[in-house]
Formats: sequence, C-alpha cells, structure tokens
Amino acid sequence: MTKKRIYIAYTGGTIGMQKTDQGYAPTAGFLTQRVKANPEFQRPEMPEFAITEYSDLMDSANMTPQDWQIIADDIRDHYDQFDGFVILHGTDTMAFTASALSFMLEGLTKPVVVTGSQIPFAELRSDGQHNLLNALYLAASHPVGEVCLFFNNKLFRGNRTTKVHADGFDAFDSPNLPPLLEAGIHIKPSPGVQALAASGPLKVHPITPQPIGVVTLYPGIDSTVIGNILKQPVKALILLSFGVGNAPQRPELLQLFRDARDREVIVVNLTQCLQGKVNMAGYATGNALSRAGVISGFDMTTEAALAKLHFLLSQPMSFQQRLDAMEMSLRGELSD
Repeated sequence: MTKKRIYIAYTGGTIGMQKTDQGYAPTAGFLTQRVKANPEFQRPEMPEFAITEYSDLMDSANMTPQDWQIIADDIRDHYDQFDGFVILHGTDTMAFTASALSFMLEGLTKPVVVTGSQIPFAELRSDGQHNLLNALYLAASHPVGEVCLFFNNKLFRGNRTTKVHADGFDAFDSPNLPPLLEAGIHIKPSPGVQALAASGPLKVHPITPQPIGVVTLYPGIDSTVIGNILKQPVKALILLSFGVGNAPQRPELLQLFRDARDREVIVVNLTQCLQGKVNMAGYATGNALSRAGVISGFDMTTEAALAKLHFLLSQPMSFQQRLDAMEMSLRGELSD
C-alpha cells in the first residue's frame, strides 16, 4: 500500500524556536533537523512528509493578510503532489489564519491542518512533538477535506476556533461546534458533526488588506468612540455587543449605524459571549440595531468574522452581495 505524502509548511512560531541570548526565536533549519532526527516520525505507521521552512520565519503576532496569501498560494502550488497539508504556525494568531485559509481555499478536498505548540519542539515537556505527530497522522489516516486546527488531542474546524488560554496546553476551543475528532486512546469523531462536503478543482481566492474596525461595547460607552472609528476610511465594523446582540438604544448611536449603511460600510453584530449566537429579534435593543442596518454575525467567532470580511471585501462583489454572504455559511463558519 502506497504511503500518503504530507506537505509541512513551517511559517514560524514557538514550535520551531531555539533559545538564544535574546530569548526564544525561530531559527532556520532547526525544526527540520529535530523532526528528521526524531524516530517517532519515522515509524511505519507514519506518512511520508516533506518540510518547507519559509525564508522569513515569523512570530505569528506579525502575521498579515499578505502572509495568509503566501500560505494559500503555497498549498495551491503543491496541491497535486501531496495528499494533505500541515501548517506550523504561532498560536497567537493561529485561529485567524485557519479562518482565512478556510475562505480562500474553495473546493478543498484534502486536509489542511494548522497546528503549533506552546513550548518549543526541542524543549523538555514540549507539546510540539505531540501536536505535529498527531496532525501528520490524522492528515494521512483520518483525512478531513477542510481547513482544521489541531491542538491538545482535538481536531477542530479551523474557522470555529479561538484561543482561550494564553499559556496552557489546552490553548484552543471551538465554543459553538464540537471537535471534528478527538485523539484519545481511540480516535473518535464527534457524533452529529459532519465534515464539509466539497468537490474540486481547488480555487484559491485572493485576500488583500482591508480597513476593518472592531469595537467592544461596555456600559456607558460614548457614541463618539464608535463615531470616531466610523469617521475613518473603514469598509466594515465588527460590533461586539452584549448577550444575544444587544446594544444601548440611543438615537445618536443608531443614527451612526444608519449613516454607515448609507455609505456602504458593513456593520456586523457579534456577541461578546464565548458561546451562543446573536438574535437581534429577541429584544428591543437588538431589534433597533437591525432596523438601523446592522447585520447579524450569528455564532461566528471574531476571528472568523474578521477573516470573512477580508475575504468578501477582496472579491469583486456588490455591497448587497457582501451583506448576504456575511449571513450565509460559506465554509461551515456559522450554524444553520
């Protein structure tokens, strides 16, 4: 039986860092050397793999939409030569990258697994070996044809994830969708969670940097705070509101949103809560937002909504088409 071939792209991040006089930093060639020298990765059950280290290894805090494009193009360029892909990435913005890739890669039928670690691969007690080993194994033996994020024994849909722990091994969660798979003693799919169904050929959509604002509501927030953001040349605003999508029902605030709609600025309502979804029909305060032209983000994460806005604003679409697409599930990013 022919072994599966998996392409590993190391973009940077903690997993491949080495201790230096200035602290931990990505070092060219170091991760590849350590992985190839580790006998666990050469076991007969493991797939064949090739590692590419990006020339500009980076801390993921420096990740930009241009870097999302580099990763997506890299997958496209190697798509026909490999059976799956593992993207090694820093944890700080991993959920943003996984979300962005999900929208960029249309027609994906092969697994793209984004992973990394909280402790460098070469250090004692590192979670890097475990995460990479499992990501490789799952990509080959339990392939899911979508962009996923693997961390601490759980394979999540990438655009449903958010980082929930700054320095723990259980760093990621998918608040509104159970994991696709859990890798315990046995590898078990979650009941009732269906992988996305797609058919090729793969189409890689472009993403370009877009001016998008994000504001978190708090009790007593002055309307001028939001007004000042909307005075900037933003094309969209993510509003992190209370509960099921409620905001202060102040005339001047609602007028700001009406004016934004008239200028074709997309205003998306997301909940600050970790779980649950926006329902602007439930309370008068939420209903007032809807009448002012604010659209619902339902149960999307902030990371998914931001990546989706970047994606839609980068495509040749009308304002109304973008509004409609934001409230539709394109890649399983929101619940029906």
